[in-house]
Amino acid sequence: MIPFIPQWQSYIATTTGPMFTPEQCKLIINAGHQQKPEQAKVGGGKDGKHDTKKRVTTISWIPFAKMPEMYKTIENQLSIVNLNHFMFDGVRLTEPAQFTEYPKRGFYDWHMDLNAFGQTGQHPIRKISMTCLLSDPSEFEGGDLAFDEKGQNIKLQQGQAVFFASFMKHRVEPVKKGVRRSLVMWFGGPPFK
Repeated sequence: MIPFIPQWQSYIATTTGPMFTPEQCKLIINAGHQQKPEQAKVGGGKDGKHDTKKRVTTISWIPFAKMPEMYKTIENQLSIVNLNHFMFDGVRLTEPAQFTEYPKRGFYDWHMDLNAFGQTGQHPIRKISMTCLLSDPSEFEGGDLAFDEKGQNIKLQQGQAVFFASFMKHRVEPVKKGVRRSLVMWFGGPPFK
């Protein structure tokens, strides 16, 4: 298991090293490319809009059955980080992984992942979000994950992940050169008390 470095309270925790090797990152990238790509929409669901002023990225969804070992590794890390940093009630894997590609000038403006307006039949409330960098940092410039807390950016190594509370406001800064590839996941549970 990879230990975590807590940052700014216990709402953000970064693995001290890679969760996946470069070879495993390539396998995940290939799995993402094998799924149907779509332009990311803002607002979620079928009602979301492709708003290029808010977000420019291509996404696809990796089915659970496609990469069971990847999901097992992530679930193990989720258990550790939730126990040691968040202690949120009933958190579990509830949604498939989103493979993201940010091209040159791709970005995602300030937002939160929390789906606090959950309706009957929707996924459980998102409580913890994860971003795992799949690209080698030498393959792109810009594209930092930024949090408005303390105004600091997170720079990840290839295969390294950051877990954070889904209510944290964050963004992916514009990519200046190359392509930034990442794996994004959300973990849900019952509403916060």
